[in-house]
Amino acid sequence: ENKPISTSILQLSVIDQDSSHNGPPFDFRILSGNEGGEFVLEKDGTLLANQVFRRDLATEYSILIQVTDSGKPRLSSSSMLTVRVIEESLHRPVALPLEVHIVTMEDEFPGGVIGQLHATDADPYDALTFGHAPPAQRSLFKISPRDGKIIALGGLDAGRYSLNASVSDGRFAVPVPVSVHVEQATPEMLREAVTVRFESVSPQDFVALHLKSVLKVLQQAAASQQQDKLHLLSLQPVGGTQQLDMLIAVETAAGGYYKAAYLTQKLSASRRQLEEVLRVSAILDKNCSGLECRGAQCEQTIILDSHNLATYSTPRVSFVSPRFHRTSRCTCN
Repeated sequence: ENKPISTSILQLSVIDQDSSHNGPPFDFRILSGNEGGEFVLEKDGTLLANQVFRRDLATEYSILIQVTDSGKPRLSSSSMLTVRVIEESLHRPVALPLEVHIVTMEDEFPGGVIGQLHATDADPYDALTFGHAPPAQRSLFKISPRDGKIIALGGLDAGRYSLNASVSDGRFAVPVPVSVHVEQATPEMLREAVTVRFESVSPQDFVALHLKSVLKVLQQAAASQQQDKLHLLSLQPVGGTQQLDMLIAVETAAGGYYKAAYLTQKLSASRRQLEEVLRVSAILDKNCSGLECRGAQCEQTIILDSHNLATYSTPRVSFVSPRFHRTSRCTCN
């Protein structure tokens, strides 16, 4: 409703099983339903508005369209097209701000989908499109117009990025703030990393419902000084279970890292506070059973796979990290 003359309504598509010299170019004609000249059908099959449509005049039009091929003899087919006149958009889209957290290895981030914009519109027929807010500038991120997925290009360095996104219903466009935090996992972090294993939670639910609360409790439990910093390195489900592994390390104000055994001890002492947020199955450090070490010490090494990324996207928060696995080795004192 109230769209200007020459607004594109539809691009017709044709399937013809004849060979190329008997198919296109096709000839399009309106056979009936356009007695008032409301529509124009272009040679390429684009249907245009030839008037400003109003619902008080008509709410629906039925048009019979014929398409003819270029063969000898020329063959044709017809199809009925229904055009509904819907109310002009009255409401602005409502979009949620998005926080994206990305963990990378020392090599560059390979790129890929890192999250998705979410928006709603109270107008029932509005089709939302997503993109960068004007003015358009070169960006390290692309936004899919149809579904709002955000794609990061390769070579993303560690740091913080602000993305000015927008969502439009064709009449109203609203800004969508997006913050992207890229953190680099180092070998020092992995050497002293500890796994907190949670019960009965999926990665998406954890990110959407529990992540911020869990990080707050962990920061309070693990940090001896206010300047100590908690690093979230990875999230991944435990195969064959409903458990979830969370890999963390804590950096001291002086620049080193808590030893894994010390961090495990501190977290174990605060397990009750942590379980007020979510049930904990285990807190795992580098030690292992050592059944094959015959008296020698068994030690686990955590390896992040930079080419195997997991993206857990929710409406407000998205977390992207490499998956990890453990290897065990025997060490002699």
